[in-house]
Amino acid sequence: MQYLISAYDGTDEKALERRLAVREEHLRLVEKRLAKGEHLYGGAILDDEGKMIGSMMVVDFPSREELDNWLKAEPYVVGNVWQKIDIQPFKVASLFLR
Repeated sequence: MQYLISAYDGTDEKALERRLAVREEHLRLVEKRLAKGEHLYGGAILDDEGKMIGSMMVVDFPSREELDNWLKAEPYVVGNVWQKIDIQPFKVASLFLR
């Protein structure tokens, strides 16, 4: 099942520092999930000044339980970067999966 994830960083003064501290690990794991077909699309959410304040991604997991298990190990969750995570079932149009 595909899911749309909108995850927002904390708003405290250390939020960007926490994000940058685990960003490389996060990106390495995204590459692994991309190769497995679990990560379909993603990017950073920016504020009006272009500063990263969150993430958006479309993922594909066989079940919500497996999605939740991934989130438990996601560096932005473990590193206390994402403070609010919205998850919605999603269907990518086949046109975009070619």
